Amino acid sequence: MHAILITVLLGIVEGLTEFLPVSSTAHLRITEAWLGLPMDDPYWKMYTIVIQLGAILCLPIYFRKRIAKFLGTFPKGERGDRTVANHPLTLVCIAFVCTAIPAWALTKVIGKNLESLYVMGTALLVGGVIMWAVDWIYGWTNVAGDHDLTPGRAAPAADPGSVTTAPPSGGTARMEDMKLWQAVWIGLVQILSAVFPGTSRSMSTIAAGQLAGMSRPSALEFSFFLSMPTMVVATCYDFLKTVILHKGAPGETLPPIHPTTDQWIWLAIGFVVSFLVAWAVVAWFMNWVRNRGFAPFAIYRIIVGAAVLVWAYRHF
Repeated sequence: MHAILITVLLGIVEGLTEFLPVSSTAHLRITEAWLGLPMDDPYWKMYTIVIQLGAILCLPIYFRKRIAKFLGTFPKGERGDRTVANHPLTLVCIAFVCTAIPAWALTKVIGKNLESLYVMGTALLVGGVIMWAVDWIYGWTNVAGDHDLTPGRAAPAADPGSVTTAPPSGGTARMEDMKLWQAVWIGLVQILSAVFPGTSRSMSTIAAGQLAGMSRPSALEFSFFLSMPTMVVATCYDFLKTVILHKGAPGETLPPIHPTTDQWIWLAIGFVVSFLVAWAVVAWFMNWVRNRGFAPFAIYRIIVGAAVLVWAYRHF
């Protein structure tokens, strides 16, 4: 397959899966293996990092008005009932720290699983079952009261086919109403996505939020906000380790990376494609979640996870 088509395909895969609860890491690794790309090649390791950064950058731009409102109302919040300790931005930082420190301590464990299709397939399958069960039992959407997650759009009316259920007593309908313990819990659960590639960062944070009594929209919004520092730091760390220090798996030293002119062009194409596709996915996903649950994504994870395990067993 022509290199341009490969880079466009990988950019689309990254953009489509980065923020959906289906694991972009697993999908990229599976696609690279399917295309016959050397998964341990320094250039393609760098390529994966760069297109991930393209997807990440769409979030602060997409949520620019929401971020500006949070910054403008810090620390008291929109209603004046928040403090420095429980303002939404503070809670995002706390959740990030709860993920970052343990994940750093588990670096060697994480490195061992990054290329394992067996781990990814199992994580996809098991994560799909858990996600389906959690959304079925704890999923709810307060359509009338939730903050409209789509900038510039009015809140939609309830869909007749919605799987919305009544909110639990004391349920958190908006990100502005989150509690400290919810942020800590979500940050700790997010560690699973780092240790077991294929788990999906968004799946783990959304499911954790629902278990903590958050509505689908509020859990999704917090997941998006938490992904900004988490993914930026993780991507920069990977870039430093892989591109600058030339380190691969624990104890592995990679050869220096000297991309050709064509390879720089492939990087640029993949970056742009990933950014544009991710933007479209975020906008679509926000609207979907308000009136529909996560069951279709859970079913998709189960099917793909089972297929990956069968494929890995037969070919690797």
